[in-house]
Amino acid sequence: MGNWVVNHWFSVLFLVVWLGLNVFLFVDAFLKYEKADKYYYTRKILGSTLACARASALCLNFNSTLILLPVCRNLLSFLRGTCSFCSRTLRKQLDHNLTFHKLVAYMICLHTAIHIIAHLFNFDCYSRSRQATDGSLASILSSLSHDEKKGGSWLNPIQSRNTTVEYVTFTSIAGLTGVIMTIALILMVTSATEFIRRSYFEVFWYTHHLFIFYILGLGIHGIGGIVRGQTEESMNESHPRKCAESFEMWDDRDSHCRRPKFEGHPPEVVMHPSKVLELQMNKRGFSMEVGQYIFVNCPSISLLEWHPFTLTSAPEEDFFSIHIRAAGDWTENLIRAFEQQYSPIPRIEVDGPFGTASEDVFQYEVAVLVGAGIGVTPFASILKSIWYKFQCADHNLKTKKIYFYWICRETGAFSWFNNLLTSLEQEMEELGKVGFLNYRLFLTGWDSNIVGHAALNFDKATDIVTGLKQKTSFGRPMWDNEFSTIATSHPKSVVGVFLCGPRTLAKSLRKCCHRYSSLDPRKVQFYFNKENF
Repeated sequence: MGNWVVNHWFSVLFLVVWLGLNVFLFVDAFLKYEKADKYYYTRKILGSTLACARASALCLNFNSTLILLPVCRNLLSFLRGTCSFCSRTLRKQLDHNLTFHKLVAYMICLHTAIHIIAHLFNFDCYSRSRQATDGSLASILSSLSHDEKKGGSWLNPIQSRNTTVEYVTFTSIAGLTGVIMTIALILMVTSATEFIRRSYFEVFWYTHHLFIFYILGLGIHGIGGIVRGQTEESMNESHPRKCAESFEMWDDRDSHCRRPKFEGHPPEVVMHPSKVLELQMNKRGFSMEVGQYIFVNCPSISLLEWHPFTLTSAPEEDFFSIHIRAAGDWTENLIRAFEQQYSPIPRIEVDGPFGTASEDVFQYEVAVLVGAGIGVTPFASILKSIWYKFQCADHNLKTKKIYFYWICRETGAFSWFNNLLTSLEQEMEELGKVGFLNYRLFLTGWDSNIVGHAALNFDKATDIVTGLKQKTSFGRPMWDNEFSTIATSHPKSVVGVFLCGPRTLAKSLRKCCHRYSSLDPRKVQFYFNKENF
């Protein structure tokens, strides 16, 4: 009797944890889509059914991941073998595998029903707002252009007043895969009833193999990006909290608000000038620090090739990102694969993250960051993290001054992180810490036309090349002058010098660190750190 009670309560505890995870995932996702400014305009059309659809989708993904585990016989045998030294109570839980499999199936059915009902309301809202001619915000958002070649950025998947919900359902990736998955799920559930299983076992057995189509559909269901949110760049330019009320003036030249731009759901891909791909991925069990890197593999390009890329996102962000420059066959093929909008997004495998010297940047009172070209990536992570630390008023930040040098060969490269530098400029001004970040941009590949144009516009408030307040310098830094100035400004500080760039530049900086470090250990000391993969 005692063992039965223990086994029973252990099973109850396991179910409570599983149910708790479902509740947590649903509530967390619901609040995210109900509150996030990124989906402000989407909610103006759909209301709370947007959050219901996305929250149930997350729970569907979670339970669809779990449902095969209880019926993996080899896995169960392996667990029984490895748990031979465990208590009988723990091993006994493996006997409830089919019960748990059924419970997960019921949960999938519940969230499928919620997801379908929510999207039925969503498509009704899409249809009504597309038909509307009252000039409301919802009707204006629904009429945004679907022609990306003309600079359009759509929010409503129903493209015209003549387009029906049925047409969108059976011609879009999300709609078609949704129908296939729903049919497969209905057939699997109905054929699993006690009567069918006992009387027509072959029907049950073969019908259950429809899970292959279900899993495949689940994997590509979101590729179409029907549920869209405002892009980060568009939010920086025209935040919905400020510009939604003045939507009638979006086309006015004198207005500071512009038409919003929208994008589909992650995985997110952003193409920057100079053949640079920004790849953003969700953080699911992924923990990182500034300056770390990961190895990336794309099986559709090469099963064996793993390439290192520095993380460009901050630890405080809810995703992790890398920037990939076209520098060989593998990177060019990867960028080309993501540029094909109507093809399935290639699967990406990640190993890491791994630590580098840049992790120690916040251990120095003064930090000198030097990036050459795409070598700016680890410092993007650091600068983003600083921005978040200032937002949260982090008083534990030891670093008091940062010198940032970015050396690029072409003008287009500067646009990679322009938005970040602009945000940092504004943030420092608002907090009265203009002197915290001293950044210099150097253009090494230029001609007389660019220099002449820059000279004619030198008196303007912003730089003609980058649009930033800091003017671009032409040529390479005079490192002796830079180090001498830093040593004079911080006579008793420990200065960390961090480089992500070529060996020749590393040699020059290492010499400067040695030359300008004082023989007196109580005075200025420069410590050189280089990124190595």
